Amino acid sequence: MAVYSPFDAATLRDHATDYARLLAEEPVSRFEGYDPPFYILSRYEDVEAALRNIEAFSSQQGQGPRYTPPSGMVCDPPMHTLHRGLVQQAFTPGAIRALTPRIEAQTTALLDAVADRPAFDIHDDFAFPLPVVIISEMLGVPAEDIQQFKHWSDASVEAMGAEDPTPWMPDLEALGAYILGQIQARRASATPPDDLITRMVVAESDGVRLEDQAILGLVSQLLVGGNETTTSLITNVVWRLLEDRALWERVVAEPALIDRAVEESLRFDPPVLALYRTATHDVTVRGVEIPGGAKVMLHYAAGNRDPAVFEDPDRFWLDRPPRKHLSFAIGVHVCIGQEMARLEARIALRALVTRFPDLELVDRGERIKPFFLWGRRRLPVRRGAASS
Repeated sequence: MAVYSPFDAATLRDHATDYARLLAEEPVSRFEGYDPPFYILSRYEDVEAALRNIEAFSSQQGQGPRYTPPSGMVCDPPMHTLHRGLVQQAFTPGAIRALTPRIEAQTTALLDAVADRPAFDIHDDFAFPLPVVIISEMLGVPAEDIQQFKHWSDASVEAMGAEDPTPWMPDLEALGAYILGQIQARRASATPPDDLITRMVVAESDGVRLEDQAILGLVSQLLVGGNETTTSLITNVVWRLLEDRALWERVVAEPALIDRAVEESLRFDPPVLALYRTATHDVTVRGVEIPGGAKVMLHYAAGNRDPAVFEDPDRFWLDRPPRKHLSFAIGVHVCIGQEMARLEARIALRALVTRFPDLELVDRGERIKPFFLWGRRRLPVRRGAASS
């Protein structure tokens, strides 16, 4: 019996190729084809339990498949509590709602730019620039560097999943130097701008301020996380709706379904397929002993297809009864930007179905490269004659 591999060619083409067998036959497995080898938890119940049990499944050695030092919010309390608290105010429900006019304006500007074109790319022309501009403005870094940010973002996630991150180190060093320059400029200014970087620079806890390297970790995570997953969410939901024309036409006719479409996309095609923890001691899950120190892949996407939790899990279903998916994690490390991602995706989808109701899929494009992420690197579309 073949052991599930996240690197199998069929799995890379379609992340859900082998979930049914994985869930039924190998809910806890060990994958030897990576250095270091790692264990995989795939059932919803087990992934949820591990996410909540940070004492046994720690983020202190990174949330990627390699062992990395704690940084920013990728760590355990109390460091995690301090760092998350510094940026939490920018992601409260009220703060996110206040971004609505700016997101709508940027959405309109991007669609205006393609309004006279018979064909365009959902990723390059829309889903990529929208969240990058928004998070860049929040942080206070110039959005005109958008292509450079995308390059650095791609390098960051490629390095995170690679056995050997060396090829991406020059880009990571360039990103670090850029962010440190932004931090130092604010420290040197008598009147720094009111943005997230400035708030981190001036923040104090018990009279102690964050050092530059700590702020660098936080800003890097927000810059990458604030665009990569939202871009994939937008491309994924548009892809699935256009792939089944009846779904797209139903959302065009019933815009009230937009929220459901976004949530079903998150369940069906999570932008982050999985993240990792490190076992702090020997742990037994379903009779399999995971030794202390082992890396453990928490497979959000497989858990989201668990038939014990989701009826007809391999169906993209707009009428699915509400049930919490795993795509933004659960517990202490729940994604801080989840509501902003949802808001941007809802606004983006509403604008597309309103302005381009006859939008058609040219082809499914190609997937992004990192094995633990899922999204379209390209998603070419064309407009029907009735689009306006």
